Amino acid sequence: MSNAKGYAAHSNTSGLAPFSFDRREPRPDDVSIEIDYCGVCHTDIHFVQNDWGVTNYPVVPGHEIIGRVTAVGSDVTGFKVGDVVGVGCMVDSCRSCSACEAGLEQYCLEGMTSTYNDEDRHDHSVTYGGYSDKVVVSERFVVKVPEKLDPSSAAPILCAGITTYSPLRHYGVKAGHKVGVIGMGGLGHMGVKFAKALGAEVTIFTRSESKVAEAKKQGADHVVISTDEEQMAAAAEHYDFMLDTVPVQHDLNPYLNCLKFDGIHIIVGLLEPVDPALEAGNLVFKRRVLAGSLIGGMPETQEVLDFCAEHDITCDVEMLDIQNINGAYERMKKGDVKYRFVIDMQSLKAN
Repeated sequence: MSNAKGYAAHSNTSGLAPFSFDRREPRPDDVSIEIDYCGVCHTDIHFVQNDWGVTNYPVVPGHEIIGRVTAVGSDVTGFKVGDVVGVGCMVDSCRSCSACEAGLEQYCLEGMTSTYNDEDRHDHSVTYGGYSDKVVVSERFVVKVPEKLDPSSAAPILCAGITTYSPLRHYGVKAGHKVGVIGMGGLGHMGVKFAKALGAEVTIFTRSESKVAEAKKQGADHVVISTDEEQMAAAAEHYDFMLDTVPVQHDLNPYLNCLKFDGIHIIVGLLEPVDPALEAGNLVFKRRVLAGSLIGGMPETQEVLDFCAEHDITCDVEMLDIQNINGAYERMKKGDVKYRFVIDMQSLKAN
């Protein structure tokens, strides 16, 4: 065991505070990492507040981790001391089911092991996340950060990036396609960048007039104000894909009407029941598809980092000292960040 420093929540009302805990001893296939940066995902807030009723306290959040390798196990072949690496939303899986063998560990038939608030498959210890100074992770679940990428802005690619990249790649978005991106937050702005890089014509759907200029700045070809009935009517049956990044319940029916026949509506943000109810006729009469997508497997997570390096894609971030994390959560709840907070973990040394 080695002692680690981090920030943890001890109840759904405690907020985050300094926390000392033990990291497990490295195994032969493990990579030991000193954490430099950790992105702040809205999922972190859900776990800290126990919004989904599954939090085991104390919880150390953080699944957008960038750091440097400090040691490798005897069986490790892909990494060496000093490498800049990343760890995303999962740190293990069964590694032998059909999903794992296909490089789709996020769909492991036994369930993936999450980077935090989960149980280690081998010693049954609790997994703690990236709001900390170091982490130990199996080589299979570590990715290389290309030299061309700024490590700080690369951190959110490991969640917000792969979450939007994976479905666009899976469903074959390419030049000539028309893609609507619903929502203009951390996921949405990355979806715009990826769809544009893949050659698509991209439209942002937003409820806010104030986001029109920002959407164009991010690269959107068009902006539709979704509360404007005339604009939504003009968008009817126009799009091949809708990438839905909205994390709260919202009416899907108007957006389904914007799809051509055989169009695909992809949910990546919503984990709650669909409300209001879905009008099945919106699917049946146009052979439309309603789909979902969860992050990406390890090969694709490496692919998205390489893709970002090749196409000069970065996440728009605001740097944060760990001591200000609770205030950052309050700002995130209000949508007051463009578009992702990233913690500079060097600030942890000030505690």
